[in-house]
Amino acid sequence: MSLITLKSRREIGLMRAAGHVVAGAHAVAREMLVPGVTTQEIDNAVEEFFRKEKVTSLFKGFPGQVPYPAVTCISINEQIVHGIPGGRRLEEGDIVSLDTACRKDRWCGDSAWTYAIGEVSAEKQKLMEVGEQSLALTIEALKTEKRWSDVAQRMMDLVKQAGFSLVDQFVGHGIGQEMHEPPQVPNFFSKKTRADDFEIQPGLVLAIEPMINAGTKNVRILADHWTAVTTDGRPSVHFEHTVAITSNGPEILTAGVGDPNFVYSP
Repeated sequence: MSLITLKSRREIGLMRAAGHVVAGAHAVAREMLVPGVTTQEIDNAVEEFFRKEKVTSLFKGFPGQVPYPAVTCISINEQIVHGIPGGRRLEEGDIVSLDTACRKDRWCGDSAWTYAIGEVSAEKQKLMEVGEQSLALTIEALKTEKRWSDVAQRMMDLVKQAGFSLVDQFVGHGIGQEMHEPPQVPNFFSKKTRADDFEIQPGLVLAIEPMINAGTKNVRILADHWTAVTTDGRPSVHFEHTVAITSNGPEILTAGVGDPNFVYSP
C-alpha cells in the first residue's frame, strides 16, 4: 500500500473550508433539480458558482481516454457515476446522482448525492433510502471500528439485507491536496482487498462513496468513455462525503450536502 498521509488539525480546517464550498455547489444544483432543466444548465451554474468562489474544479479536464469536460458528474437513473452533462432534460420520476469537487487554498473537497425529481417509484425511493443509510452507518462505524474492513463489512451487510448490490468496480479514496490520495476506500471487503485494509486513526481524511444498484453490480462504460451504467438497466444511487477522523471521532467536512435546509454562506 502507498504511504497514507495523515492531516493536522490545521489542514483539516482548510479541507473543511473546501468542503463547505462543495456543499454550496450542491445547494446551487439542488434548487435547479426540477423537470425540464438540462444537465448542462446545472453544470453551468455550478461552474459559475466555483468561479465566484475563486476555487478550482477537480473534475474539468481530469485525464482519461478523453479529458472530462465538465465540473460536475450528473448521472440519471441507470447511470451509476461519471455521467457527462449535456442537453438531456430531467423528467418527473428521475433520480439524479450529482458529484462535484473543488480545490480551495490547495486543499480538496468532494461529495455526491442522489436527488429525486418529483415523485419517484417505490424501488427508487427505497434505493435512495438505503444509499443514504449506508453512508450514515459507515460514518457512525468509524467511531468504534479499528480497521476499514470492519466498516466496509457493515455497509455490505446493510445493502445485502435490503436486496441491493454494491458496485465494486469503483471505490472511494483518501483526499487532501490531491483529490485521489492513498488509501483506496472500497465499499466492500474480500480476500482480494485484504492487502488494501488500513487502520482507522486520527488524521485520516477519506472520500467515502457507496454506489448501490437495485439489480446487478455489473457495470458498462458508454461510448463517451466516462458514463458508467448498470448492465441490467435498473437504477443506481451514489452518496459521498469527505470525512476526517479526529481525536473526537469522524467529522463530515462536506456537511450540508443532501440537507434541504442548508443555506450556503461564504
